[in-house]
Amino acid sequence: MDWVNEIKKLFKASDTLMRLIIINVAVFVLYHFVHLFYFLFAATDHFMLDQWLAAPSDLHMLIRRPWTVVTYMFFHKDFLHLLFNMLCLFWFGRIFCQYFSGRSLVNVYLLGGVLGVSFFITAFNVFPVFTEKFPILGASAGVLAVVLGISCYVPRYTLNLLFLGPVKLIYIAAFIVVFDIISISMSNNAGGHIAHLGGALFGYLYASNYHKGKDITMWLNRFFKWCSGLFKPKPKMRVGYKKTSANNDWDYNKQKKDNQTEIDRILDKISIGGYDSLTKQEKEILFSQKK
Repeated sequence: MDWVNEIKKLFKASDTLMRLIIINVAVFVLYHFVHLFYFLFAATDHFMLDQWLAAPSDLHMLIRRPWTVVTYMFFHKDFLHLLFNMLCLFWFGRIFCQYFSGRSLVNVYLLGGVLGVSFFITAFNVFPVFTEKFPILGASAGVLAVVLGISCYVPRYTLNLLFLGPVKLIYIAAFIVVFDIISISMSNNAGGHIAHLGGALFGYLYASNYHKGKDITMWLNRFFKWCSGLFKPKPKMRVGYKKTSANNDWDYNKQKKDNQTEIDRILDKISIGGYDSLTKQEKEILFSQKK
């Protein structure tokens, strides 16, 4: 289908920030398309997709659905929730990518989201005020990790806000953190605000460690590289011989044997004196066999 190909082209042509936004929007649209189907056929009581995407606070359920610690941060049910998160991700993500790579943006978003959901699950299983178990969904914790990460890295970076004028990033970040703290006891989304603080904490840790020359997300790059290597076929190494203009098979076989004798001699020399003991001509002979 043409529209599917167009979406694929858009995704491939987009930068990392836009890909994150596209994924969030795509999940939102697909969810509501499926929800509409169930609604039209009066099957809403059996609609369970949100339970497979949102992260549960109940530990027994979480054990059965461990992937939700990642999927929850790409899943929104309310349009305004999605819109606010994506606008914040776009604004602060653009600034973030001025100082860090797109891969770092993904790492901070993911790990901030994971720490956020960890705060959420811990709070619901430790504090007695949370008598009921609720799931969590939304990109807020990951977005807050990006916001705090760049705000703490370049605190004097200034944005011109409507009605307020120029405001430094660090003041915006401080306001968000304070607002989340006081909202824990004032709103009906206490768990969400706790998750926000987890994401914000990771953003702060990322920036403070980066100032010291340490990237605390590097292990995630190695993990992704290891995962991608599982699906790539390992190249087969072999030593081949190029046929020359020898007049017959006897000449070719003799030349092949002489070449192998010379290679064996060079390898023996390496085993005794190391690679640096080879002459320039011997190195050229050795590398010519790898072509």
